[in-house]
Amino acid sequence: MEPRTSAFATGSQTPAGSAGPQDIVKLIVRTSMKDRAAFDLLYRHTSAKLFGVCLRVLNDRAEAEEALQEVFVKIWMKADRFAVSDLSPISWLVAVARNHAIDRVRQRRRATVDIDEALDIADPAPDPEAAVAAGGETQRIHLCLDELEKDRAEAVRGAYLRGESYAELAERYRVPLNTMRTWLRRSLLKLRECLER
Repeated sequence: MEPRTSAFATGSQTPAGSAGPQDIVKLIVRTSMKDRAAFDLLYRHTSAKLFGVCLRVLNDRAEAEEALQEVFVKIWMKADRFAVSDLSPISWLVAVARNHAIDRVRQRRRATVDIDEALDIADPAPDPEAAVAAGGETQRIHLCLDELEKDRAEAVRGAYLRGESYAELAERYRVPLNTMRTWLRRSLLKLRECLER
């Protein structure tokens, strides 16, 4: 089930920064569990920043607003992929927005901005304090993964770090496909509980 895109009114944007990296991590993890309230908060805390990324690449306000809606649909669908990534939460969200906007530039086949220029847009470099905080979150995620049973943790890494399909993982661990889905869903729940402690 996808979120209602009508909630994506650009007028309701709140600047990023009112929530810290740890808060954003929790919101992404809760979004991966299809928690609509967390998704709404994630949107309110990050949409202004992600809109800026889309606008910078696309150089067209209307198209950037449309792209922002599509970016948040992607975030809703793929939030579980963040849980085991090595990126800070804002870097991961910016990468999703930037890559989507660049894809739109390629698709429309008319240059509003030189694609090489778009590729040179740097991800926001965290200051030393933010880098330490993000590093701490990554370490916490890995510690939480270590609390899972070994095969469950490896299945999570396979699905969300290496991009292996549920079918491939089910075959490797010699379990039915639905069992693998259950493993991954329960593992994400345990990760969420661990991160919220």
